[in-house]
Amino acid sequence: MSVLDSVDAATNLAKNNELQLLVFRVSNSTESAFYAINVFKTREVVESKNHFLTQIPSSHPLLEGTITLRGLQIPILNLPQWLEVSLSEENIAKSNILVCDFNGIIIGLRIMDAYRVIKKNWNEMHAPDSYRQKDGVVMNHTRLEDGSLCLILDYEKLLADVIPQAMVDVLESPTNLEDLTLPIKLTQGVVLIAEDSKTAQTHLRQIFENSKIAMKIFDNGKLLVDYIFAMDDPSVIPAIITDIEMPEMSGFTVIQELKKNPMTKDIPVIVNSSMTGQNNKREAEVLGADNFIDKTKSHNVIPLIVETMNKYA
Repeated sequence: MSVLDSVDAATNLAKNNELQLLVFRVSNSTESAFYAINVFKTREVVESKNHFLTQIPSSHPLLEGTITLRGLQIPILNLPQWLEVSLSEENIAKSNILVCDFNGIIIGLRIMDAYRVIKKNWNEMHAPDSYRQKDGVVMNHTRLEDGSLCLILDYEKLLADVIPQAMVDVLESPTNLEDLTLPIKLTQGVVLIAEDSKTAQTHLRQIFENSKIAMKIFDNGKLLVDYIFAMDDPSVIPAIITDIEMPEMSGFTVIQELKKNPMTKDIPVIVNSSMTGQNNKREAEVLGADNFIDKTKSHNVIPLIVETMNKYA
């Protein structure tokens, strides 16, 4: 797909608090909104007319069925319908499938067309409360060069709504928790978390409540970093968990800011992300992250915190 040809390596963007977005539309209406997704969650865009759709009986209304692409059975999610946009049969025939990778889970999103790839700094991404009217469907927004509004969706919420089995089981007990000796600093302290997805926040909140460990969540990395540097003694923080994709300040920049400061450099930092490619894991490690966990395995985050804290013991 030519619109993806200009994608840079993730490592070159992370150092500058930047990201690249694939901008697309879900309707060919002149009033159609622009939407976007991080290019590193995308694989390719294919024309839907070239792929036979196999329906799945008794499935979720937004799960249209599956297509076979390069030997893989890929579920197709009706993104326009999720956004309350109706497509005519003619437009469906002209639509495209955006193939994405979330934590190694390959899905296809029905879109109308891919528009272009843009580069943005994370401080150009904003999440005003006015755009959280539809139960957190829209996470944040940015502006295109002509001033058009471009919305970034909570794709994790879409997956949780339509394919819940693909998401972390928040009711599952953390693995081997009974066999762990929890550090006093962890049981008496507060783990700080930077995460902008309301769906992921809910998962993490339930996991920590199940584990009876205190935590505090911030909607983006900047809020987290500002809070930490306003503390008299940040060393009391047992651990920090950060997503990578966040408005205002990315998780990569969070790691850089914390690890270069003598007051915070020894606080364990764990990345919890759906961007699980080797480039992202390698970059997180190079910047100083102490560990990395896939979001679909978040129920194991408590043992991972203990393991990581023990490195500093």
